[in-house]
This record gives sequence, structure tokens and C-alpha cells, in this order.
Amino acid sequence: MTARPIRMMRGFLTVGGWTMASRVLGFVREILILALIGPGIVLDAFVAAFRLPNLFRRFFAEGAFNAAFVPMYSKRTEAGEDPDGFATEALSGLIFVVLILVALGMLFMPALVYVTAEGFRGDARFDLATGFGRIVFPYIFFMSLAALFSGVLNANGRFAAAAAAPVLLNILAISAMVLGYLVGGAVITYLLWAIPLAGAAQMALVWYAVERAGIRLRPGRPRWTPEMKHLVAIGIPAALANGVVQINLVVGQLVASRTEGAVSWLFAADRLYQLPLGVIGIAIGIVLLPELSRRLKAREDDAARESYSRAGEFAMTLTLPCAVAFLIIPLPLVSVMYERGATEGADSAAIASALAIYALGLPAFVLQKLQQPLFFAREDTKSPFRFALVAMAVNAGLAFGLLPHIGWLAPAVAATSSAWVMSALLALGARKYGDVARFDTRFWTRLIRVLFATAFMGASLWLVSWGLKAALVTPWLRYLALAALIGTGMVVYALAGQKLGAFKMSEFRASMRRG
Repeated sequence: MTARPIRMMRGFLTVGGWTMASRVLGFVREILILALIGPGIVLDAFVAAFRLPNLFRRFFAEGAFNAAFVPMYSKRTEAGEDPDGFATEALSGLIFVVLILVALGMLFMPALVYVTAEGFRGDARFDLATGFGRIVFPYIFFMSLAALFSGVLNANGRFAAAAAAPVLLNILAISAMVLGYLVGGAVITYLLWAIPLAGAAQMALVWYAVERAGIRLRPGRPRWTPEMKHLVAIGIPAALANGVVQINLVVGQLVASRTEGAVSWLFAADRLYQLPLGVIGIAIGIVLLPELSRRLKAREDDAARESYSRAGEFAMTLTLPCAVAFLIIPLPLVSVMYERGATEGADSAAIASALAIYALGLPAFVLQKLQQPLFFAREDTKSPFRFALVAMAVNAGLAFGLLPHIGWLAPAVAATSSAWVMSALLALGARKYGDVARFDTRFWTRLIRVLFATAFMGASLWLVSWGLKAALVTPWLRYLALAALIGTGMVVYALAGQKLGAFKMSEFRASMRRG
């Protein structure tokens, strides 16, 4: 029963490794954006514009298709029920729907900007965001198709190409900004046009990988078959349930847009905490969903619980120390990463404040990625949909309610609070599935040990950061100081974790050897 979870762990590490590469390059991209453009009118407009295709991408790609298409395709693969024919029908229907969406989005872009960034009304940011949005919105077409091809690959246990594809966006964005800077052009213009180009490149990569896997998918005339009706019925609530984080970000943007620069500050903080969320949470969601779908189809409940519990172990082992680091040393992290060029000390302080608040919700954001596959693997998307509605209501209530009291930081508090509400609701809702949806004894034992190891790491970070206070604000020396600070935290956590039995490095090595 344990062999499969070990291979599943290799899937986590494969997806997580490529996602880490993408996120590291993403940091380079964000560093260049903040240095060459900087917080202010132009960056506020860019963030609002780029959030639009990302919002719809989360709905159509990571929402409906990850939650609805992957389980249905996986079960057809397990049962030998023409999975590729089903994928071809889904591809044809997706192209038809997304083309209409893109056309409507381009036409009604001013309305979309108004709905998602109402505070821009009456200043230069509104027209800029509208123009920027029309350039980047076609990105959603390419990424929706890429999501389907990635789902096919993931359901067949081929994770590398789909996980590597996002690297292309960062490579092309970085190259475009550097080119714009070197030739003396408007860096923002080069960045904008790189985005749809990157989308096309990502789609081409995963389509090619599908072909290499021996799966031939060609779009045809869309047909409204019973299978497509079932896919849509499952996909619509799944889209909202999976897109709750993006909806919360839009609500936060509505609130933050009333303060110039706040959209940029929240964006920068979001990118930092998205590193562990992407590497850990998304990797687990991608690998765990087809695994649970296959196990449940084969009625292997014990193996499904084993997979779920080991995924939870992996998630908390990596997430908790990241959350504590963001909470204890946010300013050193932010200032070294972002403070240069057009980004000043006051910007770093603002970004650090938001990052510390997001850190409190990071474990909940990751837990959601772990909990939702319990429902999606059973094609139950209505329960997470209902929970998402409650979480969104909490987020909106806190974001607008706290605005008069704490200003632009209200969206960060609201997002963190709603994340814990959503995770709690998912945990309660999953109880109806019995033991398969409960972590086993080993998980809880190791979680306690991880908490102790994390506490040791947090104390060491606080002490070392106090000792390096002067070095962390000294040009050039601050890079070495931050490296020493992070290195100390990693060593302390690794030693404490091993000593306490929170984790065993031999298990990670075994997972790679036996994958």
C-alpha cells in the first residue's frame, strides 16, 4: 500500500522543483518590475490589467479544468473508457467558449477595469489599465488550452512538462524588460507584449509534450454531449471554489485602489508568499487529485488515506517554516529583494507589513490545495462552492469593514482570515467521507514535532536578525547578511527536525530513487 505514495512524493518534488525554478525567475521578474517601473500609477495599472487574465485563468484553467476535467479523464483512463476522445471533445468546447470570452473581454475592458479597480476612476490609472488589459487579455486563451493539455499529462503521471511551462513566462518577461531598458524604450510596453507571446509558447510546449506521450488531440466542431454537460455541471461550481483566492484578491484590489501605490505593495507581498504556496500547495494539488481519483475508482480507501496523509506531512513540513520566516523577518526579505531603483525604503516597509499578515494565512492557503482534491476526486464540486461563498463573504466584509480602521492593509487581513474560514469549512465538510478524509496518526505525531522544530528556527531567526541588524541595511553587505540569516534558519530547522523526528531526509532520498 505504501509504494504508490512514495512515487507520488516524487511527483510532488518534480512539480515543486519546476515550480521553484519558475518562482525564482518570477522573483527576478518582480525585482526588475519594481526597479525599472516601481510602485505608482503605471505599476498599479499593470497589476490591475494583468490580474484580469489571471482571474479568468484560475476559473477556466486551474478551476474548472483541474477540478472537473482531471478526475473525469483519470477515471476514464483507469477504466479504459476512451479518455482521449473525451479530451478531444473538451478541447473543442473549450476553444469555442474561451474565444467568445476573449472577444467580450476586449470589448468591455473599461467595464472590467471599473468592476475590479473602481478606485482608478477619474485618474490616469483607469485609461492605462484599460489599454494594458486589451494587450494582455488574450493570454487567457492560450493558458486555458495549456491547462487542458497539462491535465492530460498530469492524469497520465507526466508532470515535468506541465510544471516547466510557467518558466517560459518569466524568461520572456525578463528578456523583454531587459531589452526595453537596453534600447531605451518604455519597459512597460515590452513587458505587456511579452505576456501573450509567453502564453502561446506555454501552450505549444505542453501540446508538444502530449504528442510525445502518444496522445493525439485535434480540435473539431464543439458538441453538446452528455459528457460535456456533466463536465460543465461539475466545472462551474469548481471554478468558483478554486478561484476564491483570486476573487479575494480582486476585492482587495478594489479596496487598495483607493490608495495610490497600495495595489503595487500588495502585489509585491503577494508574490513573495506565493513562492511556498506555488511550490508546495499547487504541486500537491496537481499530483494528489489524479492519485485520489484513481484510488477511489479502484475502491482503495486505505491507499487513498495514505496518500492524503503523506501529502499533508509534506505540505506542513515545508509550509510552517516559510510562514514563520515571513512573520519574523519580513523587512530584511523585502528590502533585499525589492529595494532598489524606483522602489524606496517606505515601499519596503509597506510591503513587509502586508507580507507578515499574509504569512499568518499561508498554512491555510496550502491546506486548501490539499483538502479540495478530497471533494473534486469524487466529482463533488458543489460543497467547495458553498464553502467558497461563505469565505468570500467573510473576505469582503472584513476588507471593506476594516478599511476605515487600518486602511489599505485591510485586504491582507481579510484574505488571511477568509483562508482559515475556507480551510475549516473544507475540513468539516470532508468528515462525511469517513477515515479516508482524515489524517492518520503518523501525520499528527509529526506535525507536533514540526511545530517544535519551527519554533527553534523562529527563535534563531529573531536572534540572528538582531545581531545582523546593521549589516542588513548596508549596501551590498545586506545580500550576504540575508544569505547568512536564511542559511542559519535552514540549518537549525533541518537539525531540529531530524533530531525531533519531524521528518527524515532518507525518505526524500528514497522517494527519488524509487520514483
